[in-house]
Amino acid sequence: MAPTVLVTGGSGFVGRRVVRELRRQAVGLRVLRHRSPVPGTDGGLQTVTADLADPGTLPGVCEGVDVLVHCAAQIGGSEAANHAVNARGTAALVAEARRAGVGRIVHLSTASVYGRGVYRGSRPEELERRPSSATSRSRALAEDAVLAAGGVVLRPHLVYGDGDSWVGPGLARILRALPGTVDGWPARTTMIDVRDLARLLVGAALAPAAGAGLVHHAGHPEPVAVHTLLRAVAGAAAIPWPDRGITGAQARAALAADGLDPARLELLTADHVFESARLWTALGLEPGSRFEDGFRRAAPWYCELLAPARL
Repeated sequence: MAPTVLVTGGSGFVGRRVVRELRRQAVGLRVLRHRSPVPGTDGGLQTVTADLADPGTLPGVCEGVDVLVHCAAQIGGSEAANHAVNARGTAALVAEARRAGVGRIVHLSTASVYGRGVYRGSRPEELERRPSSATSRSRALAEDAVLAAGGVVLRPHLVYGDGDSWVGPGLARILRALPGTVDGWPARTTMIDVRDLARLLVGAALAPAAGAGLVHHAGHPEPVAVHTLLRAVAGAAAIPWPDRGITGAQARAALAADGLDPARLELLTADHVFESARLWTALGLEPGSRFEDGFRRAAPWYCELLAPARL
């Protein structure tokens, strides 16, 4: 009998890709929605309405569900809002899933739970979580609830692709604020195309043995040079590439003068490489697009989104 899968955050950047991927599988599909409509519901997709910030709306949403894929999250905003959705809301959802007899929980988290630092290929079990923002602190608490229930946690770093409204715009704003490059941007970073992240989430949801209570990095195994990433964003946003170099101190001063947090520079000047091959191997999946190919496919989205008049 085909399993029934419940997806939260089905109208979001990653969640809607997960829904699309699941519709290709032989599963029953249910999507938990809050406010935004879920793409594809006109084709008979079953939806339930609830609010993670209001646990009283959750009873019954997991009835008859075999697998929960939890993609919904609060990103940004106040400490209270993040805690209400990510920490308390996830704990309540997990409790409801356990009460309803859900057999597997797959949770989309983030590598930002590690906090600031230099990362060069470590596995999750080799790293300590040191979240430094309201969002990452609350998402670490969400992980705790999922892992305590025997769930599986996936931690991507930078996710890009059609529909991205965070990575591309954030990098474009940094580039517009900087009058030069910092040491030629030699750092490397782990990235993943949103379509490939959806394949990983669905693979973990439907695999015969997903590894209960485990945490995995979710990225392409081949790191991306920050120089390559920034050149791609600059091209899509029609930002002229600087012909001079600047120091880290000069870059931080330029960001501060433009109203940006100077600490954001660390994401681009320090390696953020996370071991990501293990999950692909465990699920028997090919990693998919290299960054250059994936970004090229998403170029129309980024060119429209990052046009100077839009930022």
